[in-house]
Amino acid sequence: MKMKKLVALLLTATMAFSLAGCGGSDTPNQGSQSAPAQESTGGAAPATPAEKQDVSLRMWGAEEDQAMLQGMIDSFVANYADVANITVELGVESEADAKDDVLTDIEAAADVYAFASDQITDLYKAGALQNLEEMDGALQAYAGKSLADVKAANIASAVEGATMDGKLYAFPMTGDNGFFMFYDASVLTADDVKTWKGILDAAQAAGKKVGMTFASGWYNAAFFYGAGFTTGLNEDGTTVIDWNGTSPDGYTGVQVTQAMLEIASHPAFMAIPDGQISPAIASGDLCAVISGNWDQGAVAGDEDHPTPAFAQAASGKLPAYEINGKEVQTGSVIGFKFVAVNAYSKNVGWATLLADWITNEENQITRFNVRAAGPSNINAGASDAVQANLSAAGIAAQAPYASTQVVGGKFWDPTATFGQMVAEGKLSKDDEAGIQAALDELVTGVTAPIE
Repeated sequence: MKMKKLVALLLTATMAFSLAGCGGSDTPNQGSQSAPAQESTGGAAPATPAEKQDVSLRMWGAEEDQAMLQGMIDSFVANYADVANITVELGVESEADAKDDVLTDIEAAADVYAFASDQITDLYKAGALQNLEEMDGALQAYAGKSLADVKAANIASAVEGATMDGKLYAFPMTGDNGFFMFYDASVLTADDVKTWKGILDAAQAAGKKVGMTFASGWYNAAFFYGAGFTTGLNEDGTTVIDWNGTSPDGYTGVQVTQAMLEIASHPAFMAIPDGQISPAIASGDLCAVISGNWDQGAVAGDEDHPTPAFAQAASGKLPAYEINGKEVQTGSVIGFKFVAVNAYSKNVGWATLLADWITNEENQITRFNVRAAGPSNINAGASDAVQANLSAAGIAAQAPYASTQVVGGKFWDPTATFGQMVAEGKLSKDDEAGIQAALDELVTGVTAPIE
C-alpha cells in the first residue's frame, strides 16, 4: 500500500497500534515476568499527518551485517517518513548469542533482534517475544499486508519453527542451515536422482558411490521425518520421540529402518562417519552426497578447491525411498534465523513494522546478494539469483520436505548409535523383532530424564 493511501487509515491504525501497545495481556508462559510495560502511545502512529510523532527504536544484528542492515533501516525510515520521524539505533549482536544476552535483561534488550531458530523455546518461555497475532491490525493498516500474508510468503517449515502454541512469535529471515543433495550431472540424470534405488543403481553402473552420514541424529532423522514421525520437547527439557511406533502417515518405525537398511546395503552406498563428509568428497569416489552449503566449494570448486570434485555439479532435493511399493520423500532438518519483536518494547507497533520490513521479500533477496544467506521467503527463493546458486537452489528444492528439529541433549548419542548399527548392517532387514528392539532402546535412551 502506498503511503498516500495510508492517510485515510490513520485513525484505524492508531487504534490497532494502541491495542498492540498494551502488550503482554495475551502472551502465555511468561512465568513470573510481569506484562510488558508500554508507553501510552505503544508505538501508535498519529491520527493525522500533522501529528507526526518522533519514534526511537533499537535494533540488534550480526557484526558482519551492519552495513547491509543500515541500508535496510534507511529505506524503512524513508518509507514511513510521511507519518513518523523514526530513528533506529543499530547495535551488534550475533544471532548465535542473542538468547543469552536478551534473557540477561529482557527490558533492556533491543526492540528488534535476530536469533537462531533453536533459541525460540527459551525466548518464548521467558516472555521475550511479542505475540505477532496481536499486531495484525497494525500490519494491515501500515504495511498493506496481513499476518496471514507473511505466513503464506514463507516456506511452511519456517513458519512452523516461528510458531509457539499456534501463534507466530517471530518473522522468518533466512532458511539455509540444512542439508540437501549435491550430485554430478555428468554421471547422474535428473531421473536417476529422484529415488534412492535410481541413484544408487546409476552410481553403481558408473563405478561411483552415493554418500550420506547415518551415524548422526541430524541426518538419519530425515528418513523418519519424511514418513511423518516427529520429535519435540517436554516442559522439563526431555525429548518426545515416536520413532518406535506408527506415524500419523501410517508407517512404522520398523518399515523406515528396513528402508534405511536396504539403502545402506547397496554396493554403491557410502556410509560417511559424522564430520567426515569433506574428506569423502575429496576422495573422488562420490557422484552424489547429502550435505549443505558448507561443502559447496569442495563439490563445485572455489579458491580453496581449484579442482572440483564433480565435473558438472548440480543440486536438488533428497531422493525418495520406498515402503511397501509406495514412494516416501526423504525429509531433512533445516534451521532458520528469525527476527523478533521484544515484548517489552515501548514502541511495539513500530518495532513490528521494522521487523517485517527487514525480512520482506526484497530484503531477503538483498540479504542473499550481500551475504549469500538463503531466503525463507518463497518468491525470493525462486528468484533467478537464488536459483543460480548451487546451495540456495538445493535448499529451496528440499525446503518443502524439511523440518525444524526440536530435541533435548539426550537425543544425540542414542540416535548416532542406532544410525551406526544401520550403516554397519548390524540389524537384519528380515528381523522385525530385532529392529523393534533397537528402536525401543533408542527411544528409551532419547527420552531419559535429565541428570
